[in-house]
Amino acid sequence: MLESFKKMFSGNEGELPVNTGTKPDISREKSAELYEKAKNYFPGGVNSPVRAFKSVYGTPLFIQKGDGCYVWDADGNQFIDFCASWGPLILGHNHPKVREKVTEVMQNGMSFGAPTALENELAELIIKNNRFVEKIRFTSSGTEAVMSAIRLARGYTGKDKILKFEGCYHGHSDSLLVKAGSGLVTFGETSSKGVPKSFAEETIVIPLNDEHAITAAFAQFKDQIAAVIIEGIPANNGLLMQEKSFVKFLEQTCKDNSALLIFDEVITGFRIGFEGAAAYYDVKPDIVTYGKIIGGGLPVGMYGASAEIMGHISPDGGVYQAGTLSGNPVAMAAGIAQLTELLRNGFYKELNAKTKEFAESIQRFASARSYKLKVFHVGSIFWFAFTDKDKIQTAEDIDVASMDKFKQFHRELLNRGIYIGPSGYEVGFVSAAHTKIELEKAKRAILDALDIVFRNK
Repeated sequence: MLESFKKMFSGNEGELPVNTGTKPDISREKSAELYEKAKNYFPGGVNSPVRAFKSVYGTPLFIQKGDGCYVWDADGNQFIDFCASWGPLILGHNHPKVREKVTEVMQNGMSFGAPTALENELAELIIKNNRFVEKIRFTSSGTEAVMSAIRLARGYTGKDKILKFEGCYHGHSDSLLVKAGSGLVTFGETSSKGVPKSFAEETIVIPLNDEHAITAAFAQFKDQIAAVIIEGIPANNGLLMQEKSFVKFLEQTCKDNSALLIFDEVITGFRIGFEGAAAYYDVKPDIVTYGKIIGGGLPVGMYGASAEIMGHISPDGGVYQAGTLSGNPVAMAAGIAQLTELLRNGFYKELNAKTKEFAESIQRFASARSYKLKVFHVGSIFWFAFTDKDKIQTAEDIDVASMDKFKQFHRELLNRGIYIGPSGYEVGFVSAAHTKIELEKAKRAILDALDIVFRNK
């Protein structure tokens, strides 16, 4: 994802060029004013680089309100939202049951830095319905969960090196802010200033979808690899669907070499199913990490494993990890309300079915007109790729030049009231709040936008 970030940030902000579409550009006057002010306070005017509009037209939209599947910006523009706070709002914005539970709990206080019964309630809800974890630890973010999982793997195995895959993003901790060097199996090279070379050299980076590279890595670094980490389904740099045979091979190779398999399910966990990509691939990871979806979109993360492995975490074991806001009552309350809804009979069947029909109907339209577009999807996640390839499984498979079409596509969608992430490398999300009516409205806007994009090719 770091490489895609660099591509995202290479553009120039400023005035919109002449509109070649059929819809007038939406007003961004207030958002633009807020953005100019924000530049005085924050690097690049944002508190997370992914929010920058560097790879699309215009300045970032400042969101004022969200409800159901809609968001409104500071200029009063209304959008059907497929960003969903980057995935965790699987029930939509401002869901009444989540809001009511949070409001109820907040009456008693918002942070104690001490245990509460709510932690037990959410943990029991997760563990009773997830085969892949026996004990868990709450954190304040997905990045923190992954960082802690890496430390646990090293402490448990007594080994130092971590193997990751090019095209997978696991948060901004030092040991994972690395990219591939030259050659099939290489030490990582820092992809951010401020990361010591010595940190990166404890991380091995290999290509996705390459069994030979996995075998070569374990041969080259025999008895040195503590863990292999992979996104459950890589979805931070496009939607890079992996073959089940590849994931099963990875699982077996880890077992054969006494290395732990870590599934980073910050995006896929509780999104494509309650048990995430682990259930989708029928793979049992040794450690699993999750993100904000378990807190209804509030700042929270989690990692879990067997009771044996988790027994190495302090205070039971010697692997230290702590957090004042870990398990805070507000996030726990939101998580209890949201996950209870996800366990409703038929929830995922309904959500995934309408996502499938939405994505495939757009694909049928594009194919009928011979447009160079593929709509990849899994569960309730989808990705627009301006390509004619039937499979994109590695970062190298993505055509950088195709981002020019996405840039125009993004503008046309905003002008038609559709909000998606401001980068062609980002995936989109359907929520339970998207009704058939709104999906049909969104689909028509998307088809119109595609006609404009390919008319101007």
